[in-house]
Amino acid sequence: MRHAHAVQDALREPSRALRRAIPDVYDGYRQMHTAAYAAGALDQKTKELIALAIAVSKECDGCIVSHARGAVRTGATESEVAEALGVAIAMNGGPGTVYGPRAFAAFQEFADEADPHQG
Repeated sequence: MRHAHAVQDALREPSRALRRAIPDVYDGYRQMHTAAYAAGALDQKTKELIALAIAVSKECDGCIVSHARGAVRTGATESEVAEALGVAIAMNGGPGTVYGPRAFAAFQEFADEADPHQG
């Protein structure tokens, strides 16, 4: 199993348990998330690229996996992801050089799954 899927699998059950314990909090988060990621002045792909760069900045593997997958789903290209991660590295220095590659690998993992003939 590759890293991105391993992170998803590790978080699945604990997330479900907490969601069951505090459903109103998760419902509020879902509503805010839906509003924040809706297309507007920025399209959904751009918002996913921003979120992926922030996930690298926050050093959050779960967030990286989620937004790498979102970048694939919204049609981001490998070049777009690489450039967004370049900005994250520029803003974060050394830690960006650790979490940026994790994000790039997660994107590639989901992109390969979406198009097995790619890469």
